[in-house]
Amino acid sequence: MAISHAHATLFSRTSLFLSRNSCRSSLAFCIPFSTFAASSSLPSDKLHRNKWRSPVASVLELGGVKIGREDVMRDDPTNNVPDTIFSKLGMQLHRRDQHPIGILKNAIYEYFDTSYPNKFDKFDDLCPIVTVKQNFDDVLVPADHVSRSYNDTYYIDAQSVLRCHTSAHQAELLRRGHTHFLVTGDVYRRDSIDSTHYPVFHQMEGVRVFSPDDWEASGVDATSYAAEDLKKCLEGLANHLFGAVEMRWIDTYFPFTNPSFELEIYFQEKWLEVLGCGVTEQEILKRSGKTNNVAWAFGLGLERLAMVLFDIPDIRLFWSNDERFTSQFSKGQLGIKFKPFSKYPPCYKDISFWINESFTENNLCEVVRGIAGDLAEEVLLIDNFTNKKGMTSHCYRIAYRSMERSLTDDEINELQWNVREQVQSKLNVVLR
Repeated sequence: MAISHAHATLFSRTSLFLSRNSCRSSLAFCIPFSTFAASSSLPSDKLHRNKWRSPVASVLELGGVKIGREDVMRDDPTNNVPDTIFSKLGMQLHRRDQHPIGILKNAIYEYFDTSYPNKFDKFDDLCPIVTVKQNFDDVLVPADHVSRSYNDTYYIDAQSVLRCHTSAHQAELLRRGHTHFLVTGDVYRRDSIDSTHYPVFHQMEGVRVFSPDDWEASGVDATSYAAEDLKKCLEGLANHLFGAVEMRWIDTYFPFTNPSFELEIYFQEKWLEVLGCGVTEQEILKRSGKTNNVAWAFGLGLERLAMVLFDIPDIRLFWSNDERFTSQFSKGQLGIKFKPFSKYPPCYKDISFWINESFTENNLCEVVRGIAGDLAEEVLLIDNFTNKKGMTSHCYRIAYRSMERSLTDDEINELQWNVREQVQSKLNVVLR
């Protein structure tokens, strides 16, 4: 089950997702599509070039399944996937050996390969389109949980979504007989705009299943055996990534593990949440045909850890094609400190409006991202009040900044004008 402090996932105290198929051939787990774009799929070699490029706009191939734009951005009343999100499909930063996300993934692989030789199966190319059942039901997310809302999740249609977490593949892998596995992938969440939040990020989940032969000779019960093994494993991983650091375990609650824990390390003079984990709820194992087993699961957000290990100050940088960023990192070199190359100033613009009952901040951020893209650095609520008539006003400050160049006044003014128009027409608010 994957976690990130910056992005909500299934392991969190405050939210089930704080931070966070159907194809029968291969482990793609994609929903089968009735129609595909006629053009050729994205060649795999293009995904690994030093000068990384955006994916082909009309069709992609993920997990062995072709995905056309019309398959993701459907003419369906429940579809809320914008162009800015479709453009990130197929980028697969975690599969690039010279990218900080890929370097970190490989460092974690190295730990498991050394500590558990030939034990853990690794999956990093599973299709991000999954069913609602896989994304929520299979990991025991309550039917009324906020994470299922269209405000939080990207829906393709009423029954399929862009995965919110790599945990969406857990049940299928268990049913297919895998007992030790790591799943890494890009995940999607409608979210706020600031230096640590982005609607696409990367997670890794680890699962280990035990049989009665494993714990019966230990003299402890199955749950205690699994919990002890889990903590030993993850303490070793923390030492592998961060060196000899002080650690502490925090008891917490998740609906899919019991007991549940968070691991924190004392790093750079402060306590840092590294991951969430726990002993898998028996109901999940039972549904996967493993009634006599126990298991543990952990999850971590790769951006969260990479920002700390590489001193990367803004999550948008992970998506930069600027060679001043990409050239700083090398395969196998974990923890190279990023040298900032941009000191371009931000430009602030305020927007005020009377909200309605359906207004949400995530919807506002989607509008801003759709117009400004990664030029939007932050959207911050700076003032709100309710008048005598019961009408509520919000004032947001939008920070525009390029990581690569100075923005002109004309550019900023045009962006802000378009934001104002779209906020009013799409969100049905009244500008002030």
